[in-house]
Amino acid sequence: MLAKRIIPCLDVCDGRTVTAVRFVDLRNVGDPVELGARYAEQGADELVYLDISATFEGRRTFTSLVSRIAARIDIPFTVGGGIASIDDAGRLLDAGADKITVNSAAVRDPALIDAIAAKYGSQFVVVAIDARQIDGVWRVTTHGGRRLTERELFAWSREAWERGAGEILLTSMDHDGTRNGYPCDLFAQLSQRLPIPIVASGGAGSVEHIVEVLTRGRADAALAASIFHYGDITIPELKRQLQACGVPVRL
Repeated sequence: MLAKRIIPCLDVCDGRTVTAVRFVDLRNVGDPVELGARYAEQGADELVYLDISATFEGRRTFTSLVSRIAARIDIPFTVGGGIASIDDAGRLLDAGADKITVNSAAVRDPALIDAIAAKYGSQFVVVAIDARQIDGVWRVTTHGGRRLTERELFAWSREAWERGAGEILLTSMDHDGTRNGYPCDLFAQLSQRLPIPIVASGGAGSVEHIVEVLTRGRADAALAASIFHYGDITIPELKRQLQACGVPVRL
């Protein structure tokens, strides 16, 4: 069995790492480069940096910050926020990103996934999906969860894969920042429907939550933010506990 990945997420607003509940009520928790370097040293498998205000404010993703990150860390990292063209993707690749995520722009123009995958390869393309449950149906949202679309989660995730996505990063906006656990049944359904890796995001508050989403939820990776930023648990301790629970991880 492939090792499960532990991925700290650093939400960045105005050059600082912040925490939030459903992408609002922001709190500054430190410098994104220094935090990323610390997590890499502790044994994180990858990092994700999301410029959470880029799409909402109509700005381009923070290229200079990506260059600084690439100069400091030696593990793969993914960058997202405001990526709306092949040129945006290429600029971030040149700056040192290993993968990019597309979200709102891909919902607006799904051909963007095809274009980036065709030029750079599916392994470079992560489609991030922010979803809410509305009347029993998981609906896709955009602009940091601020805008509800008519797209249904499972149909959109399948289309994203067919267009060339190499990975899906799914965030439950109903659970994001609550620290009440992931919606494991949702992730299990998505994992069963798609042949590409699924990264689970939204709701991590304990080791038990991460164990559950990597086992019952069948996710390939668990993404979390607050539990690392506030020191609730370190990555080495988390991995030791995961291993003790029978979850394969890289120590």
